[in-house]
Amino acid sequence: MGAGKKRISLRPDFVWGVSTSAFQVEGATKEDGRGPSIWDTRCRLAGGVWTGANADVACDHYHRWPEDVRLIKDLGVDAYRFSIAWPRLLPKGKGAVNQKGLDFYDRLIDGVLEAGITPWVCLYHWDLPQALDDLGGWTNRDCAGWFADYAVLAAKRYGDRVKHFATFNEFSVFTMFGYAIDWAAPGVTDRAAHMKAIHHVNLAHGMGVDVLRDHVPGVSIGAIHNRQIVRPEGGLAENQAAADLLDAHWNGVFCDPQHLGHYPEIMARDVEPYVQAGDLARICRPTDWMGLNHYGPIYAKADPATTWGYGWGAPPESANHPEVGWPIFPEVFKDELLTLTRRYGLPIYVTENGCGGGAGSDTPDENGEVKDTHRLAYFREYQQAMLDAVAEGADLRGYFVWALLDNFEWGSGYGPRFGLYHVDFETQKRTLKNSGKWYRDMIKGHRT
Repeated sequence: MGAGKKRISLRPDFVWGVSTSAFQVEGATKEDGRGPSIWDTRCRLAGGVWTGANADVACDHYHRWPEDVRLIKDLGVDAYRFSIAWPRLLPKGKGAVNQKGLDFYDRLIDGVLEAGITPWVCLYHWDLPQALDDLGGWTNRDCAGWFADYAVLAAKRYGDRVKHFATFNEFSVFTMFGYAIDWAAPGVTDRAAHMKAIHHVNLAHGMGVDVLRDHVPGVSIGAIHNRQIVRPEGGLAENQAAADLLDAHWNGVFCDPQHLGHYPEIMARDVEPYVQAGDLARICRPTDWMGLNHYGPIYAKADPATTWGYGWGAPPESANHPEVGWPIFPEVFKDELLTLTRRYGLPIYVTENGCGGGAGSDTPDENGEVKDTHRLAYFREYQQAMLDAVAEGADLRGYFVWALLDNFEWGSGYGPRFGLYHVDFETQKRTLKNSGKWYRDMIKGHRT
C-alpha cells in the first residue's frame, strides 16, 4: 500500500471464496445415471464449441473432489461456491430421481464442511436437462415449475448442511446467448423465444426463492447476476440505441423485476404478451443478498442483421493495460458495486471476478512455476477498486474468484484459462499459479 494511503478495513465477517460450476469441472457426464444436458448436446454439434471440445472429463472433479477440496483449504478461503447439475439429480429433468447423483453431492458437501469451508450452492449454472429442452425448455412456461420441483429435491436433501443458496447463475448470459445470439446452448435465435425464456426464468427464480425459504431453516438466498456497463462502440451516437437496448437485456431485465417488481421500460412491451396476472409478484420475492459476476464493460454497435439489432462491439485499443495486455476497467467495477448498493439496497457478494489467459501465459515453466503476471496485475487493480467502493459506501460482504481451476469455458472450450490452479488436461495435475499464491497471501493480510 502506497505511502499516505489509508488502509481500508473490510467487515470482520467478510467472506473470501472461490467458484466453479458443475458442467465446467465435474466431467463424468455419462457416469452413475447422469442424464444429458443441453451443453452435452451442443458439444457434439459441428462448430458448437471451439476445436470440438467437450466436457466429458473436464477437470475430473467428480472423481478428484477430495484433492480439490484440499486445494481449496490450502488457499485459506472461507467458502466454496459450486453448482449442482440438475441432470445428475434428475436425468430427465423431472420424475425419477438418481440416487447416485444425490449421493455425490452429499459426499462433496460433507467433505467441504469437514475441511472447515462453507458450501455455497447454486442450483442452476446453465446445464438444463436435454429432456426438458425437448419439451421447449425455458420457452415453455412449465419449465418454471419443473425448476421448482428440482429445487425442492435439492433443498430437502442438502438444506440441513447448506445454508447459502443461489437460484441461478448469470440469467442474462444463458438467455441471451441461448435464445437471441447463437453462442450457447440451446442455440436458438428468435425474439419471441428470447422474451419467453427471460420471463419463465424469472418465474423460476421467484418460485425457487419460495421453495428454499420453505424447506431450509436459516437459509440465506440470493441470485447471481452478470452485470457490466454497456457502452456504444467508439462512443458513436449511431450505436447508442443498440447500447441502450443491450443494457436493458443484459443488466435490467432480471434485476429490476426480481427486486423492483417491473421490467425495464425499453423492453416491457416485448415481454408483455407472456406475462400473466400475478406473475410479477411471484417473481419479486425477498432475497438476502445479490451476487455480482463482473469482468469489464460491454461495447455495443448497431447491427440490423442480428435478432435485436445490436451486436458486440470492440473496446478502445487505447485502454490496453501494459501488464495484462488487454483493456481492463477497475473503475467500472467500483461503480457497479456502488450502483447495486444504491439501486437495490441488498448486501452484495462478488461471486465471480477474474482474468482469462491463453495457454502460453498460463503454462508451468521449466521449474514448474506458473508466472501469470497478467492475472496478478488484474487482481491488484480490481481488489483496490473493490476497497475503494467499500470506502465510498458499497455494502460488500464477500469476494469469490473465478475460478478455482482452469476448466471447460463453454463455447471457448479449453482455450481461456481462469484458474488459480493450472490444470494439465492430459494428466489432470493441478499446479498453484502465482496468482493463487497472491490470493492466499492477500487473504492472510486482511485477517491480520
